[in-house]
Amino acid sequence: MSTPASNSAQGLASIPAAEQIRVTDKASAHIKREMAKEADVIGFRIAVGKTGCSGWMYTVDFVREPGPDDLVFPAAEGLDIYVDSKSFEFIKGTEVDFVQEGLTRQLKFNNPNVTSECGCGESFSIS
Repeated sequence: MSTPASNSAQGLASIPAAEQIRVTDKASAHIKREMAKEADVIGFRIAVGKTGCSGWMYTVDFVREPGPDDLVFPAAEGLDIYVDSKSFEFIKGTEVDFVQEGLTRQLKFNNPNVTSECGCGESFSIS
């Protein structure tokens, strides 16, 4: 997978390992299976938007073309995670997992920056 020229390995080297985005093996396998169903996908985007009852919400999408301010984290063989620089401030150090609880299967974001979550679990707050 390609990395934008503005986001060389040297750029990621300036981000401490504890702040980089990580993906568990289960999440990586799930994301790569879903990416394989789409044409021209080069990676997986995680972003944060202002919404929900607690203030912030994760959004995910496939990447077909990198954005100008994307940070690209090589998460696994064949999987790059793209995060825009504004969203990164909210999710640095996050681990993405894939969990199954009963009939529900979903990505779970273990974000060390979250101070509270809404009752439904769809949005979060950061102090």
